[in-house]
Amino acid sequence: MNRSERLNQELIFLSYKTHFHVNDLMTEFNISKRTALRDISSLEQLGLAFYVEAGRYGGYQLTKRQLWAPVLLNLPEINALFFAIKALSLLSATPFEKSYTTIYQKLMATLPLTEQHKVSRLQEVVNYYTIPNLDVPEFLRQLLDAILDETVVALRLTDRPTSQAFQLYDLLYRNGVWFFSGVNLTTDAWEIVRCDTVTAIQPAKQPAPFTHATLKQREAAYNQQHHNVAYKCKLTPLGKEMVQRNNYPNMHLKQVDGQDYLYGGYNQDEYDYMVEYLLGLGTNVQIIAPQALKTGYLAAIDQIKAMYH
Repeated sequence: MNRSERLNQELIFLSYKTHFHVNDLMTEFNISKRTALRDISSLEQLGLAFYVEAGRYGGYQLTKRQLWAPVLLNLPEINALFFAIKALSLLSATPFEKSYTTIYQKLMATLPLTEQHKVSRLQEVVNYYTIPNLDVPEFLRQLLDAILDETVVALRLTDRPTSQAFQLYDLLYRNGVWFFSGVNLTTDAWEIVRCDTVTAIQPAKQPAPFTHATLKQREAAYNQQHHNVAYKCKLTPLGKEMVQRNNYPNMHLKQVDGQDYLYGGYNQDEYDYMVEYLLGLGTNVQIIAPQALKTGYLAAIDQIKAMYH
Protein backbone atom coordinates (compact mmCIF):
# COMPACT_ATOMS: atom_id res chain seq x y z
CA MET A 1 0.00 0.00 0.00
CA ASN A 2 1.51 3.33 -1.02
CA ARG A 3 1.33 6.42 1.16
CA SER A 4 -1.66 8.09 -0.54
CA GLU A 5 -3.69 4.89 -0.27
CA ARG A 6 -2.69 4.52 3.39
CA LEU A 7 -3.76 8.09 4.19
CA ASN A 8 -7.11 7.45 2.56
CA GLN A 9 -7.59 4.25 4.59
CA GLU A 10 -6.56 6.09 7.76
CA LEU A 11 -9.25 8.73 7.13
CA ILE A 12 -11.85 5.99 6.79
CA PHE A 13 -10.51 4.21 9.89
CA LEU A 14 -10.67 7.37 12.00
CA SER A 15 -14.11 8.40 10.75
CA TYR A 16 -15.63 5.84 13.13
CA LYS A 17 -13.78 7.13 16.18
CA THR A 18 -14.10 10.06 18.58
CA HIS A 19 -10.47 9.84 19.70
CA PHE A 20 -7.35 7.82 18.89
CA HIS A 21 -3.73 7.23 19.88
CA VAL A 22 -0.61 6.92 17.77
CA ASN A 23 -0.55 3.21 18.65
CA ASP A 24 -3.93 2.77 16.95
CA LEU A 25 -2.45 3.73 13.58
CA MET A 26 0.75 1.78 14.23
CA THR A 27 -1.18 -1.40 14.97
CA GLU A 28 -3.87 -1.06 12.32
CA PHE A 29 -1.54 -0.19 9.45
CA ASN A 30 1.67 -1.89 10.66
CA ILE A 31 3.73 1.29 10.54
CA SER A 32 6.38 2.80 12.79
CA LYS A 33 5.72 5.55 15.32
CA ARG A 34 7.65 8.01 13.19
CA THR A 35 5.52 7.17 10.13
CA ALA A 36 2.32 7.38 12.18
CA LEU A 37 3.22 10.86 13.46
CA ARG A 38 4.05 12.00 9.94
CA ASP A 39 0.70 10.62 8.72
CA ILE A 40 -1.18 12.45 11.48
CA SER A 41 0.40 15.71 10.35
CA SER A 42 -0.64 14.99 6.74
CA LEU A 43 -4.17 14.07 7.83
CA GLU A 44 -4.48 17.41 9.60
CA GLN A 45 -3.51 19.20 6.39
CA LEU A 46 -6.15 17.19 4.55
CA GLY A 47 -8.85 18.48 6.89
CA LEU A 48 -8.89 16.10 9.85
CA ALA A 49 -9.79 18.29 12.84
CA PHE A 50 -8.51 17.23 16.28
CA TYR A 51 -6.81 18.51 19.42
CA VAL A 52 -4.14 16.85 21.53
CA GLU A 53 -5.19 15.57 24.96
CA ALA A 54 -2.59 16.13 27.65
CA GLY A 55 -1.61 13.55 30.23
CA ARG A 56 -0.06 10.13 30.41
CA TYR A 57 -2.96 8.48 28.61
CA GLY A 58 -3.70 11.36 26.29
CA GLY A 59 -4.11 11.09 22.58
CA TYR A 60 -5.97 12.89 19.81
CA GLN A 61 -9.58 13.96 20.30
CA LEU A 62 -11.53 14.43 17.06
CA THR A 63 -13.48 17.69 17.15
CA LYS A 64 -16.26 16.61 14.80
CA ARG A 65 -17.88 13.22 14.49
CA GLN A 66 -18.43 13.28 10.75
CA LEU A 67 -15.31 13.83 8.71
CA TRP A 68 -15.62 15.66 5.43
CA ALA A 69 -12.00 15.20 4.46
CA PRO A 70 -11.08 14.61 0.81
CA VAL A 71 -10.84 11.01 -0.33
CA LEU A 72 -7.69 10.07 -2.17
CA LEU A 73 -8.24 7.73 -5.11
CA ASN A 74 -5.72 6.07 -7.38
CA LEU A 75 -6.29 5.74 -11.14
CA PRO A 76 -7.81 2.20 -11.05
CA GLU A 77 -10.27 3.39 -8.37
CA ILE A 78 -11.13 6.49 -10.41
CA ASN A 79 -11.74 4.35 -13.49
CA ALA A 80 -13.97 1.99 -11.50
CA LEU A 81 -16.01 4.94 -10.24
CA PHE A 82 -16.52 6.41 -13.71
CA PHE A 83 -17.38 2.99 -15.10
CA ALA A 84 -20.08 2.60 -12.43
CA ILE A 85 -21.53 6.00 -13.30
CA LYS A 86 -21.57 5.07 -16.98
CA ALA A 87 -23.45 1.85 -16.21
CA LEU A 88 -26.05 3.65 -14.06
CA SER A 89 -26.56 6.35 -16.67
CA LEU A 90 -27.89 3.71 -19.06
CA LEU A 91 -31.00 3.34 -16.89
CA SER A 92 -33.70 5.76 -17.94
CA ALA A 93 -35.38 5.61 -14.51
CA THR A 94 -33.77 5.44 -11.07
CA PRO A 95 -34.84 6.60 -7.59
CA PHE A 96 -32.13 9.26 -7.68
CA GLU A 97 -32.95 12.72 -8.95
CA LYS A 98 -29.43 13.88 -9.80
CA SER A 99 -28.32 13.57 -13.39
CA TYR A 100 -25.49 11.08 -13.83
CA THR A 101 -24.17 13.22 -16.68
CA THR A 102 -23.84 16.16 -14.29
CA ILE A 103 -22.11 14.01 -11.66
CA TYR A 104 -19.76 12.67 -14.32
CA GLN A 105 -18.83 16.19 -15.44
CA LYS A 106 -18.27 17.43 -11.88
CA LEU A 107 -16.00 14.51 -11.01
CA MET A 108 -14.12 14.85 -14.27
CA ALA A 109 -13.46 18.53 -13.55
CA THR A 110 -11.66 17.59 -10.31
CA LEU A 111 -9.04 15.55 -12.19
CA PRO A 112 -5.80 16.82 -13.73
CA LEU A 113 -5.91 17.06 -17.51
CA THR A 114 -3.70 14.00 -18.02
CA GLU A 115 -6.01 11.90 -15.82
CA GLN A 116 -9.07 13.20 -17.69
CA HIS A 117 -7.59 11.89 -20.95
CA LYS A 118 -6.96 8.48 -19.37
CA VAL A 119 -10.51 8.24 -18.01
CA SER A 120 -11.98 9.35 -21.36
CA ARG A 121 -9.91 6.71 -23.14
CA LEU A 122 -11.19 4.03 -20.79
CA GLN A 123 -14.78 5.09 -21.44
CA GLU A 124 -14.17 4.62 -25.16
CA VAL A 125 -12.71 1.12 -24.98
CA VAL A 126 -14.78 -0.46 -22.18
CA ASN A 127 -18.48 -0.82 -22.87
CA TYR A 128 -21.27 -2.00 -20.60
CA TYR A 129 -24.58 -3.16 -21.98
CA THR A 130 -27.68 -3.66 -19.88
CA ILE A 131 -31.40 -3.78 -20.48
CA PRO A 132 -32.83 -0.24 -20.44
CA ASN A 133 -36.01 0.46 -18.53
CA LEU A 134 -39.00 -1.29 -20.08
CA ASP A 135 -41.30 0.35 -17.56
CA VAL A 136 -41.92 4.00 -16.69
CA PRO A 137 -42.30 4.10 -12.90
CA GLU A 138 -43.45 7.50 -11.70
CA PHE A 139 -42.88 7.28 -7.95
CA LEU A 140 -39.47 5.61 -7.50
CA ARG A 141 -38.10 8.39 -5.29
CA GLN A 142 -41.17 8.41 -3.03
CA LEU A 143 -41.04 4.63 -2.71
CA LEU A 144 -37.35 4.79 -1.77
CA ASP A 145 -38.02 7.52 0.82
CA ALA A 146 -40.74 5.35 2.40
CA ILE A 147 -38.22 2.50 2.69
CA LEU A 148 -35.45 4.64 4.18
CA ASP A 149 -37.78 6.50 6.56
CA GLU A 150 -39.55 3.25 7.56
CA THR A 151 -42.98 4.83 7.12
CA VAL A 152 -46.30 3.39 6.01
CA VAL A 153 -47.65 4.58 2.65
CA ALA A 154 -51.05 4.24 1.00
CA LEU A 155 -50.62 3.01 -2.57
CA ARG A 156 -53.11 2.96 -5.39
CA LEU A 157 -52.28 0.21 -7.88
CA THR A 158 -53.62 -0.26 -11.39
CA ASP A 159 -55.01 -3.75 -10.70
CA ARG A 160 -56.80 -2.93 -7.41
CA PRO A 161 -60.02 -0.96 -6.86
CA THR A 162 -58.93 0.85 -3.67
CA SER A 163 -55.69 2.10 -2.15
CA GLN A 164 -53.90 -0.20 0.29
CA ALA A 165 -51.41 0.44 3.08
CA PHE A 166 -47.88 -0.93 2.66
CA GLN A 167 -44.71 -0.95 4.69
CA LEU A 168 -41.97 -1.33 2.09
CA TYR A 169 -38.72 -3.28 2.48
CA ASP A 170 -36.63 -2.77 -0.66
CA LEU A 171 -36.45 -1.87 -4.35
CA LEU A 172 -35.31 -4.33 -7.01
CA TYR A 173 -34.33 -3.72 -10.64
CA ARG A 174 -34.45 -6.85 -12.79
CA ASN A 175 -34.46 -7.27 -16.56
CA GLY A 176 -35.59 -3.72 -17.27
CA VAL A 177 -38.32 -3.51 -14.62
CA TRP A 178 -38.39 -1.95 -11.12
CA PHE A 179 -40.16 -3.83 -8.29
CA PHE A 180 -40.74 -3.16 -4.60
CA SER A 181 -41.31 -5.71 -1.86
CA GLY A 182 -42.91 -5.35 1.54
CA VAL A 183 -45.94 -6.11 3.68
CA ASN A 184 -49.41 -5.25 2.48
CA LEU A 185 -50.83 -4.13 5.82
CA THR A 186 -54.37 -4.40 4.47
CA THR A 187 -53.99 -8.16 3.94
CA ASP A 188 -50.92 -8.83 6.15
CA ALA A 189 -49.30 -10.53 3.14
CA TRP A 190 -45.79 -10.17 1.77
CA GLU A 191 -45.88 -8.90 -1.80
CA ILE A 192 -43.53 -8.16 -4.69
CA VAL A 193 -45.10 -5.50 -6.92
CA ARG A 194 -44.06 -3.75 -10.14
CA CYS A 195 -43.36 -0.09 -9.41
CA ASP A 196 -44.98 1.05 -12.64
CA THR A 197 -48.35 -0.22 -11.35
CA VAL A 198 -48.33 2.51 -8.68
CA THR A 199 -50.60 5.38 -9.77
CA ALA A 200 -50.67 7.31 -6.48
CA ILE A 201 -48.74 7.33 -3.21
CA GLN A 202 -49.29 9.25 0.00
CA PRO A 203 -48.29 8.90 3.69
CA ALA A 204 -50.65 6.71 5.68
CA LYS A 205 -51.91 7.90 9.05
CA GLN A 206 -50.58 4.96 11.02
CA PRO A 207 -47.25 4.05 12.62
CA ALA A 208 -44.97 1.50 11.00
CA PRO A 209 -45.62 -1.85 12.74
CA PHE A 210 -42.34 -3.49 11.68
CA THR A 211 -38.64 -2.75 12.11
CA HIS A 212 -36.25 -3.30 9.21
CA ALA A 213 -34.98 -6.47 10.92
CA THR A 214 -38.54 -7.81 11.24
CA LEU A 215 -39.21 -7.12 7.57
CA LYS A 216 -36.06 -9.04 6.69
CA GLN A 217 -37.39 -12.00 8.68
CA ARG A 218 -40.76 -11.74 6.92
CA GLU A 219 -39.00 -11.82 3.54
CA ALA A 220 -37.01 -14.93 4.52
CA ALA A 221 -40.18 -16.66 5.72
CA TYR A 222 -41.97 -15.72 2.49
CA ASN A 223 -39.19 -17.16 0.33
CA GLN A 224 -39.20 -20.37 2.33
CA GLN A 225 -42.97 -20.91 2.62
CA HIS A 226 -44.24 -19.38 -0.62
CA HIS A 227 -41.98 -21.41 -2.92
CA ASN A 228 -43.35 -24.74 -1.74
CA VAL A 229 -43.25 -26.76 -5.00
CA ALA A 230 -39.78 -28.30 -5.29
CA TYR A 231 -38.14 -28.65 -8.69
CA LYS A 232 -34.91 -30.06 -10.07
CA CYS A 233 -33.41 -29.74 -13.55
CA LYS A 234 -30.25 -30.95 -15.27
CA LEU A 235 -28.18 -28.27 -17.02
CA THR A 236 -25.55 -28.19 -19.73
CA PRO A 237 -22.49 -25.96 -19.09
CA LEU A 238 -24.14 -23.26 -21.25
CA GLY A 239 -27.39 -23.71 -19.30
CA LYS A 240 -25.51 -23.11 -16.06
CA GLU A 241 -24.04 -19.92 -17.49
CA MET A 242 -27.48 -18.74 -18.62
CA VAL A 243 -28.92 -19.33 -15.15
CA GLN A 244 -26.01 -17.49 -13.55
CA ARG A 245 -26.78 -14.47 -15.75
CA ASN A 246 -30.49 -14.46 -14.91
CA ASN A 247 -31.71 -16.09 -11.71
CA TYR A 248 -34.01 -15.51 -8.76
CA PRO A 249 -33.77 -16.09 -4.99
CA ASN A 250 -35.69 -19.38 -5.34
CA MET A 251 -33.08 -20.75 -7.79
CA HIS A 252 -29.92 -22.57 -6.75
CA LEU A 253 -27.10 -24.33 -8.56
CA LYS A 254 -25.14 -27.36 -7.47
CA GLN A 255 -22.78 -29.82 -9.12
CA VAL A 256 -22.80 -33.55 -8.49
CA ASP A 257 -20.14 -35.78 -10.10
CA GLY A 258 -19.42 -33.09 -12.68
CA GLN A 259 -23.09 -32.58 -13.62
CA ASP A 260 -24.73 -29.19 -13.00
CA TYR A 261 -28.25 -29.01 -11.55
CA LEU A 262 -30.79 -26.23 -11.04
CA TYR A 263 -33.07 -26.71 -8.05
CA GLY A 264 -35.31 -24.74 -5.72
CA GLY A 265 -39.01 -24.11 -5.25
CA TYR A 266 -41.86 -22.14 -6.80
CA ASN A 267 -45.43 -21.31 -5.90
CA GLN A 268 -48.32 -22.61 -7.96
CA ASP A 269 -49.14 -19.06 -9.10
CA GLU A 270 -45.62 -18.91 -10.58
CA TYR A 271 -46.12 -22.11 -12.59
CA ASP A 272 -46.59 -20.42 -15.98
CA TYR A 273 -43.54 -18.21 -15.40
CA MET A 274 -41.39 -21.22 -14.47
CA VAL A 275 -42.39 -22.93 -17.74
CA GLU A 276 -41.50 -19.77 -19.70
CA TYR A 277 -38.18 -19.41 -17.86
CA LEU A 278 -37.15 -22.99 -18.60
CA LEU A 279 -38.21 -22.62 -22.24
CA GLY A 280 -35.74 -19.75 -22.43
CA LEU A 281 -32.93 -22.21 -21.66
CA GLY A 282 -33.76 -24.15 -24.82
CA THR A 283 -31.85 -27.41 -25.25
CA ASN A 284 -29.64 -26.62 -22.25
CA VAL A 285 -32.09 -27.87 -19.62
CA GLN A 286 -33.79 -31.16 -18.82
CA ILE A 287 -36.55 -31.16 -16.19
CA ILE A 288 -36.27 -34.01 -13.68
CA ALA A 289 -39.08 -33.05 -11.27
CA PRO A 290 -41.90 -32.36 -10.68
CA GLN A 291 -43.91 -34.16 -13.31
CA ALA A 292 -46.40 -31.26 -13.54
CA LEU A 293 -43.63 -28.87 -14.56
CA LYS A 294 -42.33 -31.35 -17.14
CA THR A 295 -45.85 -31.76 -18.53
CA GLY A 296 -46.38 -28.00 -18.83
CA TYR A 297 -42.99 -27.58 -20.48
CA LEU A 298 -43.71 -30.25 -23.11
CA ALA A 299 -47.18 -28.80 -23.76
CA ALA A 300 -45.59 -25.40 -24.39
CA ILE A 301 -43.17 -27.00 -26.86
CA ASP A 302 -46.11 -28.61 -28.66
CA GLN A 303 -47.75 -25.17 -28.94
CA ILE A 304 -44.57 -23.76 -30.48
CA LYS A 305 -44.36 -26.67 -32.95
CA ALA A 306 -48.02 -26.18 -33.89
CA MET A 307 -47.25 -22.62 -34.96
CA TYR A 308 -45.15 -24.01 -37.84
CA HIS A 309 -47.62 -26.61 -39.16
